[in-house]
Amino acid sequence: MISRLPIEHGREVIMHFTIKLSDNSVADSTKMTGKPAKFRMGDGSLTENFEACLVGLKAGDEREFTLEAKDAFGEPNRDNYYQVDTTKFGAERPEVGMIFTFPQPDGTELPGIVRSINDQFVTIDFNHPLAGQQVRFAVEIIEVNP
Repeated sequence: MISRLPIEHGREVIMHFTIKLSDNSVADSTKMTGKPAKFRMGDGSLTENFEACLVGLKAGDEREFTLEAKDAFGEPNRDNYYQVDTTKFGAERPEVGMIFTFPQPDGTELPGIVRSINDQFVTIDFNHPLAGQQVRFAVEIIEVNP
């Protein structure tokens, strides 16, 4: 029997989600990979506003809700734009819109989007790719556990 616990702080949630942009295009979806998302409410993996939309839902529930940019992935932050010397790219010639990953001291890779290029510098944007955009989330709750 499927548990009918409601989603609340501290509970583990397994769900499918689809993120749609204002033009109705799909930016991301767990259904494309067939792997639902798993997280614990309040663990910091989702914004407070996103979590607030989930509170009270139970396994089997499906909902769609819209979040403004500030409540979803945030507004773009100019401090997350960096100038990288063009010589750092070697033979790989960057183009506007390309995504490059940059190694971090802890071994992780940080993706950045090329926003502009001149003879000396490539401007890289390290904001989340959906920063500044209103998004629609469609969720399907699969499981809620204590």
